[in-house]
Amino acid sequence: MTAAPPAAPPTPMKRTKRELILHEAAGLFRERGFGGTSMRELAGRVGVEAASMYNHIRSKDELLETLCMQVADAYLARLREVEQHDGPALEKIRLLLRHHIHLMVADAAAVSVANNEWKHLPPDALARFKEARRTYERGFAALIEVGIAGGELRPVNVSVALFTLLSAVRWVELWYRPERPITPAELEDTISTLLLNGLQQTTGA
Repeated sequence: MTAAPPAAPPTPMKRTKRELILHEAAGLFRERGFGGTSMRELAGRVGVEAASMYNHIRSKDELLETLCMQVADAYLARLREVEQHDGPALEKIRLLLRHHIHLMVADAAAVSVANNEWKHLPPDALARFKEARRTYERGFAALIEVGIAGGELRPVNVSVALFTLLSAVRWVELWYRPERPITPAELEDTISTLLLNGLQQTTGA
C-alpha cells in the first residue's frame, strides 16, 4: 500500500489591505518615529499610490490610534483572563509577565509604537490610551498587593515593584530576533524566573 504524501505546511493567512497598511505603518513608526514617517513613504512600503491609501484608512493619526489601542486592548484582555485564573498571586503575575514578553516577540513593532509613540495621539485617543494604561497598572498592582497580603511576596513598595517589573521587560522588543539561540518560551521562563524569584517570599521569612 502506497504511503500518503506528507501534508503540505499550512499557508499563512493573507492580510487584508488595511492589515498590511497597519503592519507596514508599525514598522515605519518604529524605525523613524511617527513624526518622521510620511504617508508617501508608507504607500511605497505597501506598494500602492498614496491617494489610494485613503480607501482603507482615514489618516496617519488613525493608524497610530489603532496600533496603540490594539496593544492596550491585548494587555487588558490578558489581565482580565489572569484575574479569573484560579491560583496564587505569584502565578498570576508570572502569567502577565509571560504575556508581556510573548507580545513583544510576536508583534515587536506594534508594541514599540505603543510604548514610544503614544504621546503623538490626538487628544481623545490619548485620553483613552492613558486610561487603558492606568487600568492595567492598577490591576497589576492589585495582584502584587494580594501576594504581599497573603505572604507569597515580600512586603515591598507596590508601585516600585510594579514599575520595576514592567520596565525590566521593555528591552525585549529591542533585543529579541528569531535568529537568537533561544526560543520565545525559554525567554519567558528565564526572565520571569529572574524577576520573580527576588520578589517571592522565602520560607520562614
